[in-house]
Amino acid sequence: MTLLYTHPSGFRHVTPPSHPEQVARLDAVIRALANLELDRREAPDAEDEDILRCHPLGYLAAVARKVPEEGWSMLDADTYLSPGSLAAARHAVGGVCAAVDAVLAGEDATAFVAMRPPGHHAERARAMGFCIFNSIAIGAVRALDHHGLDRVAVLDFDVHHGNGTQDLLWNEPRSLFASTHQFPLYPGTGAPSERGAHGQILNLPLQAGSEGGPARAAWRQICDRVVEWQPQLVLVSAGFDAHEADPLASLAWEDGDFTAITRLILDAAATCSAPVVSVLEGGYDLAALGRTARAHVEVLKETPA
Repeated sequence: MTLLYTHPSGFRHVTPPSHPEQVARLDAVIRALANLELDRREAPDAEDEDILRCHPLGYLAAVARKVPEEGWSMLDADTYLSPGSLAAARHAVGGVCAAVDAVLAGEDATAFVAMRPPGHHAERARAMGFCIFNSIAIGAVRALDHHGLDRVAVLDFDVHHGNGTQDLLWNEPRSLFASTHQFPLYPGTGAPSERGAHGQILNLPLQAGSEGGPARAAWRQICDRVVEWQPQLVLVSAGFDAHEADPLASLAWEDGDFTAITRLILDAAATCSAPVVSVLEGGYDLAALGRTARAHVEVLKETPA
């Protein structure tokens, strides 16, 4: 059926007017999924122990100190805190961890975590690019250390490179991290030469203006690598900002490209008998975000529980 994890706190992470990472993004996704048959679950608050798998205690404390009583404070030039932001970020992490636990327990073969703020730019002790905690990296490390898995794959099709995920998994030989992204573009990382301490990172950058054909070819290459890797769990950073309508980048994917790439990932995961947890990252044209997120989840639902 596919598990859906979300929490009302995602609507209480309020950014300044005109900020692209806005409350309306989560509303667009939830509305788009409203009439789909999904196993809907509330994302729990994260345990500190899980956040500390990837972020030091001093960073967690520094974020907590920066939460304002009203208005906004800034963690970096793009990343804001409002009074509700820390709770939202903690529920985003908690949703990913709960989804990992559930699919590994056999409760379903797929899960989608619809929360904000996103996470894949957050480095070990640095908030970046709208991201506070790196939820997907935390989920990967939880799967490895808490559940004792030997191999996890983290796949990222957001238009911006997941520099934080790469940073956190750089020295982790039990993880495969693979990404397509527009290059050059914020945050400036993601060159093919960035391969990880154990050669377990695969970056396939895409040129500005490129359409879905090169992206699909890149994802076929990535999925071949996934099958070779034989992960026991696949996590997906699902950003929908490579869409031709998105205002923050210059790729030209259409709705069907997201469906095709999601299906490639699901087919590779099925070949490995690996469950899939997908996590919402970017996507800033609200209409395109709603359509493509729904298309993505519809493919997740095709996988037998």
